[in-house]
Amino acid sequence: MRVGIIGAGQLGQALARRAVVAGHEVTLANARAPETIYDLAATIGCATARADDVPGLSELVVLAIPFTAVFALAPGLLAGRVVADANNYYPDRDGRIAALDSRSTTTSEMVARHFPAATVVKAFNAILARDLRAPPVLPGGARRALPIAGDDEGACAQVAALHGSLGYAAVDAGPLPEGWRFERAKPAYCVPLDRAGLVAALDRAERDVDLPEGSWR
Repeated sequence: MRVGIIGAGQLGQALARRAVVAGHEVTLANARAPETIYDLAATIGCATARADDVPGLSELVVLAIPFTAVFALAPGLLAGRVVADANNYYPDRDGRIAALDSRSTTTSEMVARHFPAATVVKAFNAILARDLRAPPVLPGGARRALPIAGDDEGACAQVAALHGSLGYAAVDAGPLPEGWRFERAKPAYCVPLDRAGLVAALDRAERDVDLPEGSWR
């Protein structure tokens, strides 16, 4: 698969490394010029490009930039692409966002509205970058499971196939609005679980109840 990753921070780098090892053709972009990450890309084994050029080089694009930075990208940038949205809302970093604080929408729904011609699937937001660098196998030998959510069956299948190629079991949490079930401070957020454990954690999530601050770490 031709995978583009917009965001060369810890999560973007970790995904790029794992995708390259899995045999995918990866293009990595950051917020600056491609030459600023040439050395990094060489160590990973991937190509570099400007963010504006990533969609034309990719079948699937992963958004791995801070949440508020998404809305600085042109709304038409990702037209016609499947987009794996790895965003989370961190008020200390992003500032308070009333629509998210009131739970009247979710991060990925906001991303989908910003890119109306893209097909957005929430994915890769519920795993730490350091865990992406570790083997995707839990004690006892079970595969770690990761949640996804999206409205398009074909797009979800494509994102799930990427998960499988990286060694993870993908668990479909339902349509895009159900992505809240594995956002920050929910039982499934960044907790290493097998498929059955993840399904149970998603079922335990309560929309208006968060875990104690920082406990998910």
